[in-house]
Amino acid sequence: MKKTFFATPQEAEDAFYDALQRGDLDAMMEVWSDEEEVTCIHPEGARLTGYEQVRETWAQIFQSGQRLQISLSDQVAVAGVAYFLHCLHENVVVIAGPGVAAGMSSVVVTTNAYVQSAAGWRMVLHHASPAAAPVVRRELPAETHKVLH
Repeated sequence: MKKTFFATPQEAEDAFYDALQRGDLDAMMEVWSDEEEVTCIHPEGARLTGYEQVRETWAQIFQSGQRLQISLSDQVAVAGVAYFLHCLHENVVVIAGPGVAAGMSSVVVTTNAYVQSAAGWRMVLHHASPAAAPVVRRELPAETHKVLH
């Protein structure tokens, strides 16, 4: 099967999030490299390695019936000649699904990695983790402030 040619890592990433939001397994797997070194880690999930394991997990997710609305924020990118790393927050709203209340939301800290080959840019890593609770800052009384350095 001939895959879509993604001329830039941004094209591949846009296709990834489009497929994720639509729950489209074929479109999702178009983005992934078909090499056995690919790795996918879903929030609180095990590390999955290899194209077939990655495909199976996305199939299970999409079969759940949940649909997601995702906006991206806090983006940091690192690019090299033939690689692209993207660290970001996925702001996820579940819009439907069996046993899941519509409108449930969460923030997911994510790293996506892409490599360039003759077949174009392809995803080789998607690592997503639940965001930690926000840091609660505690104000100290003025008299306890000391200069340490």
